[in-house]
Amino acid sequence: MKKLAIIDNSLWPEVYNPVEHWTAYLDLPYRAFRAVEGYLPDLEDGYTHLIVTGSEASIVNLEPWVLAEADLLQEAVERNLVVLGSCYGHQLLALALAGRQSVRRAARPEIGWIEVEILKTDPLLGSRGRRHVFSSHYDEVYNLDESRFEILARSQHCPVQAFRLRGKKVWGLQAHPEIDPASAALLLRGMLDRGFSGTEFINQALASAPSDDGWIETISRNFVSLQNSEKGVCWSLARRWYPG
Repeated sequence: MKKLAIIDNSLWPEVYNPVEHWTAYLDLPYRAFRAVEGYLPDLEDGYTHLIVTGSEASIVNLEPWVLAEADLLQEAVERNLVVLGSCYGHQLLALALAGRQSVRRAARPEIGWIEVEILKTDPLLGSRGRRHVFSSHYDEVYNLDESRFEILARSQHCPVQAFRLRGKKVWGLQAHPEIDPASAALLLRGMLDRGFSGTEFINQALASAPSDDGWIETISRNFVSLQNSEKGVCWSLARRWYPG
């Protein structure tokens, strides 16, 4: 039986509620855990699937709750769970699996409705081609070892929009396909209210017409259909951790 754990990394769920966004599309029994409050799933409880959500936090600021979550992600990979990290979760997966040298502040924020190029057909992301989707990030993944990580997608301002850990059912996705136009507007207004930097990009996104191809339908359907495996490619992690 499939069972989903959602690690909720949001800081202000009244503005950004990733659990609500994702579960609108996923037909799986689930439990959600607020990482910032110190709650993480016990992987002995039979979870087969794991979603690591976005956050208003920055990946370059490694607070204690972030380090604890990174350790848990290493364990989830070793247990062969189906794992999807979204936005901040994408960056946190890279940090946990490749080290601190794999994440950094982006040269410019990527906020609003963007075009993502899927470089190859993939079991989670779907067919090769271009998708329009919402994005909101100030940090990015880079410098991945392509003998261990497969780069699956890019955009104009973000070379690593998606990756997969080779030999595992583990994906990182920078964009927010789960956020619909109404939720995007709420998030953007909340960012302005809380004094986020890059106000010109936020205001431009609010003034732009939404462009959403419904990519979430493909991703959610494929995610639910994936099976975890008790056996997999042997892949060792440097526990406690993080070179660089």
